[in-house]
Amino acid sequence: MSSLPERDFDGSAELLRALAHAVRLQILCAIKEQEQSVGEIEEITGIAQPGLSQQLGILRKADLVRTRRDGKQIFYKVDREKMLAASNLINALAGTLETGHPAEQDSSRPRSSGAAGFARIDRS
Repeated sequence: MSSLPERDFDGSAELLRALAHAVRLQILCAIKEQEQSVGEIEEITGIAQPGLSQQLGILRKADLVRTRRDGKQIFYKVDREKMLAASNLINALAGTLETGHPAEQDSSRPRSSGAAGFARIDRS
């Protein structure tokens, strides 16, 4: 029996779980082209504020979105690097990426978890 290459299976499962929800996919589609404020996302998607905030929190915890604060407003946009990692994970599972392909998840990027990762705001 061959052994599996060392991978972060828990992190990969968390990433896929965050993506596997219709409302979160709707939010990601709303912010894929340009950043949007929470109010704009609510208007685009029709998702009411309490549920929207909960789902945005899950997307932030999974690092699937980046945030920027401007005064009291927070703007969201898709984290393209994380989405590329998710795409590469699925391609690897489908056998369409060779083992050790450089497009696999970038290990040089620090992983965040818990409250610190949840509260990260991109100030660029």
